[in-house]
Amino acid sequence: MTGARARILFTHLEKFGFTLVLSAFFSTAVAEIQLTQAGGESLNLPETADNIITLAPNLAELVFAAGAGKKLRAVVEYSNFPAAVKKLPRVGDAFRIDLERIIEIQPDLIIAWKSGNPQTALQKLEQLGFVVWQIEITQPDEIADTLESIAHAAGTEKHGLVAAQQLRDRLKRLRQNNANKLPLEYFFQIAAKPLYTVNGEHLISRGLEICAAENIFSASPILAPQVSRESVILADPQVMISTDIKGQAPSLDVWLDWPRLQAVKSQSLLYLPADVISQASPRFLDGIELACKLLDEVRQNIHQ
Repeated sequence: MTGARARILFTHLEKFGFTLVLSAFFSTAVAEIQLTQAGGESLNLPETADNIITLAPNLAELVFAAGAGKKLRAVVEYSNFPAAVKKLPRVGDAFRIDLERIIEIQPDLIIAWKSGNPQTALQKLEQLGFVVWQIEITQPDEIADTLESIAHAAGTEKHGLVAAQQLRDRLKRLRQNNANKLPLEYFFQIAAKPLYTVNGEHLISRGLEICAAENIFSASPILAPQVSRESVILADPQVMISTDIKGQAPSLDVWLDWPRLQAVKSQSLLYLPADVISQASPRFLDGIELACKLLDEVRQNIHQ
């Protein structure tokens, strides 16, 4: 029941002396759904969202994981998981948002990625009267929290609560299985030319912490800093990690010219699937589980 219909019913029955009896019903019927923006501000939905648009690939994946895939009306480019996402209309990409297409769809909720979408475009959507919910995930545990919140917004709590708890249980097992292991220093390479990495506050670093891995650039004040080749050589990490992108040459091969590096000498050049480790979604845990397994193999080689 919508808020308007509830108010009409309340007014009508008030004439017959049912005010007190129906007060609880009225407050429940028109209760808004409270969500939290990435900046901490509250966002209120008048009722559950039935027409949703997501503006980042991981957000589309989260909507499906929350059991609300049937309510998703459009996504952005590179949204490819699960398979059903590929059939949905596109409303732009990370840098460009198709306002005209969004206006045609008339969503009652737009889910955006705070650090990934242009703020000017999001502000324009808000000026047009759309409800824009900005999300940011910086901790593995927040994947489950966000999934739960999306389920709450879409009215699929039953599915979302179960899925979120499964993620939390899996995280707990990963932490237990990797507790008290020998710490390994690593360098995570996002791109080789120019050379980019992640700092300690990045989701990837916080995920790899579960595997008892320590980022050599954890203290950097920038989330994804550009670093010099000399600084990596000076730190001499035990492990180098990068993403495996189909059709591209192994990106860590650029370090083979420095055979005295610990990671090169021990052949500890590890690759993780790009579409898994780079997505703040349930599949992120697949990437961390694989990383823990590969790092265990490095520890075994060191021990031998």
